[in-house]
Amino acid sequence: MTKPPALPDSESRKTLVARLARPLVLVGMMGVGKSSVGRRLAAELDIPFYDADDEIEKAAQMRVPEIFDQFGEDYFRDGERRVIERLLDQNHAVIATGGGAFVQQQTAEMILERGIAIWLDADLETLLERVSRNDNRPLLRGGNKRAILARLKAEREPSYARAPIKVTSGKGPHGEVVARILEALKTWQTLGQ
Repeated sequence: MTKPPALPDSESRKTLVARLARPLVLVGMMGVGKSSVGRRLAAELDIPFYDADDEIEKAAQMRVPEIFDQFGEDYFRDGERRVIERLLDQNHAVIATGGGAFVQQQTAEMILERGIAIWLDADLETLLERVSRNDNRPLLRGGNKRAILARLKAEREPSYARAPIKVTSGKGPHGEVVARILEALKTWQTLGQ
């Protein structure tokens, strides 16, 4: 069994944050852990965390499923793009996006230009186990969750693959994923990005 990467010391974290001139934007499938990992990552780096879905709900004064039900997905995606655009004004922050955000061409281009996109990936079984914990997923209603997730994962992966950094989020502790993200960021910066 391989040992998980160690979290950097506080001086290394400060150096890393100082070199980041753009927000870290977590993209990937619903259930991959963008919000949970994002909160831990932001805490580790001592920078603000924003969940795009939470910010959308605040702006709309409605829950995401209600927006989908009353106005449809296109309306939601337009609001999502505007909220993410505003969040990208933060130089030092972690932003967790919804699963479909990076699939939208205009939103993805904005994230790639103004943020550092990090694709969190997980296998289908992990995603299924995690999304089954709540029914706050409008795209999973009214059908076989496994089949819908498998289809969405296959359709969306080419979009997610545009992110310059990819990290796998498995069944282990979120701290391990955070450590892998920090290691990937250091490598990415070393390559002169």
